[in-house]
Parts: sequence; structure tokens; C-alpha cells
Amino acid sequence: MEFRVVISDPKTGKAYQKVIEGANANRLLGKQIGDVISGTIVELPPDYELKITGGTDKDGFPMRPDLPGTARRRLLLKGGVGYRPKEKGMRKRKGVRGKVISKDILQVNTVVVKHGKVPLEEIFKQKEE
Repeated sequence: MEFRVVISDPKTGKAYQKVIEGANANRLLGKQIGDVISGTIVELPPDYELKITGGTDKDGFPMRPDLPGTARRRLLLKGGVGYRPKEKGMRKRKGVRGKVISKDILQVNTVVVKHGKVPLEEIFKQKEE
């Protein structure tokens, strides 16, 4: 099992991708949108902390923070994650996924809450070389 973790840095406005698998991927199972995780899960220094902000499953369905559990549901949405209405008052039934990370999730979106001593640009530059 593997997850593609997107790490957004609010200081620089840049985003970085990291593929994690094995034991670190298993540590993400059961976490929810809004949980704060250690940077060691995505192979960052331990002084980094990341907050889970969302994700998508293997078929591209987005995770919604207001839907409990891991199941995929078809909800009548008037806006927010998974649907952007063209006109005011418009509603549509869309498929979305619950807020808990399961084995069906492919991408996990995170944002840095606590920065470490080494900037993310340097960490990911070293990995590319």
C-alpha cells in the first residue's frame, strides 16, 4: 500500500509531493481530516508537524471533512469540497468520500503547521539530486 502525500508550505506558497509506502503508510490509516501528524511519517525531520486537510481516493472522489467514516456516498451538495455551483442556490448530487483515511485513498493533502530548522526547499532539493 502506498500514499502520495502533498505537503503545502504556507510560508513559501509551494507544494511538494512525497510517495510513502510500507510502515509509514500504515501509520496514516485511521487518521482523519484535521488531525496533526509528525513529519517523520513522510520522512521529514521530527520537528515538522503536518495537518491533514483532505485527499482523494483511487477513483478521484474527494474526501469531505463533514462526512464521517471511510465510505463513499452520493450527497446532495450546495457547495464546498466536491462541488462548485455555477449559480447561487444550485444543488447537485455528487459522489464523495468520508474523512477517515483508508486503504482506498490514493492522495493525502497536508499543510505544514510547525516548521523545522531546515526549510522544505532544501530537504526536497537534496532528495531530487
